[in-house]
Amino acid sequence: MKVLVLNCGSSSIKYQFFDVKETLVLAKGSIERIGTSSAILTHTRHDGDNIKITGEILDHNIAIEYVLAVLLSKNHGVIKDKNEIEAVGHRVVHGGEDFSVSVLITNAVIKTIQDNFELAPLHNPPNLKGIVACQSHLPGIPQCGVFDTAFHQKMPPKAFLYGIPYQLYKSHKIRRYGFHGTSHLYVSQRAAEFVGKPFNELKIITCHLGNGCSMAAINNGVSVDTTMGFTPLEGLLMGTRSGDIDASIPLHIMAKEGLTLAEITTMLNKHSGLIGISGVSNDMREIIKAKEEKHVRSKHAFENFCYRIKKYIGGYIAALGGLDVLVFTGGIGENSYEVRKETLTDLEYLGIKLDEEKNLNTAGEREISSADSKVKVLVIPTNEELVIALDTAKIVSEIKQQTCLL
Repeated sequence: MKVLVLNCGSSSIKYQFFDVKETLVLAKGSIERIGTSSAILTHTRHDGDNIKITGEILDHNIAIEYVLAVLLSKNHGVIKDKNEIEAVGHRVVHGGEDFSVSVLITNAVIKTIQDNFELAPLHNPPNLKGIVACQSHLPGIPQCGVFDTAFHQKMPPKAFLYGIPYQLYKSHKIRRYGFHGTSHLYVSQRAAEFVGKPFNELKIITCHLGNGCSMAAINNGVSVDTTMGFTPLEGLLMGTRSGDIDASIPLHIMAKEGLTLAEITTMLNKHSGLIGISGVSNDMREIIKAKEEKHVRSKHAFENFCYRIKKYIGGYIAALGGLDVLVFTGGIGENSYEVRKETLTDLEYLGIKLDEEKNLNTAGEREISSADSKVKVLVIPTNEELVIALDTAKIVSEIKQQTCLL
């Protein structure tokens, strides 16, 4: 089955086109600066052929038209007819309490995605724009929604409830939801395969570390806790997000600086985290470079970043009652040996022992723990798009089989 996977943001679309049977990415690309006269489309075919086009793309409907056009292109495409696209899988950020698994997109599902707009006002609306555009350009082709929040929906109330009046949870759905669920699910399943043990018999902590960062505690295949909360702002220090802070701090800053609600929200999401502490960058590579050049604030940012991960590792081991596997993924988690080393230093008493030489390796899935480490420490590159493609193919195949039986 050939599946188009879409990740639609407010001004961008990322896409991958899969031959699921062969687990092959036939083509992938992105469109950036949607809504402007200088939008940029980049497209790479599996054989290395690539193009870059700049032009006017004013909305998501036109952007999807461009994606289909390049997939059908005589010189750069991979299909000859739109009907070769057998299904479309969409990344949808917020499924609220309504979706714990991936689903076929129906009118009822669209209504629920709309109902959750207030929970993810920056993400769900453009996600839905992509769905509507595909309905227009690919009529009759099944579409599926894969939700970032879904994997965390089996968390118990002790993990997802906040210490606020319970009525606010009932009335306004204020609770911990968690995000990056597709990534946490994928790397934890791959980790189980790597160590050769059943996924539903392992205690796993996954660390998704990129510009956005989150961790999950996974017990016997179920996410029982995660660091991101009602929004992706909670938890670890991130590239531009503050992570955990005293709830009174925003109120104090608003009073002292005369900031509006919109301004304090922007500060916490766009001007905090690594860039806020260091004043240098939100890119960990630049933070490390500045730290090595004795830039004190960059040193603080680096150490704060790693310290928070270390604290959550300890807390999640307590929550799980032990640990079998610790996984690093995401751009920082996969590539920064410095972050992994700093984070895992002095955790031998918890059964976590790093192999310094293995930690320097940079290629693919790998173990970086020492031979005598009780906990397996792995680096697993994430592949959320593959999960979306596989989930979509499974849902559509099951529907086709049921139709045949009728």
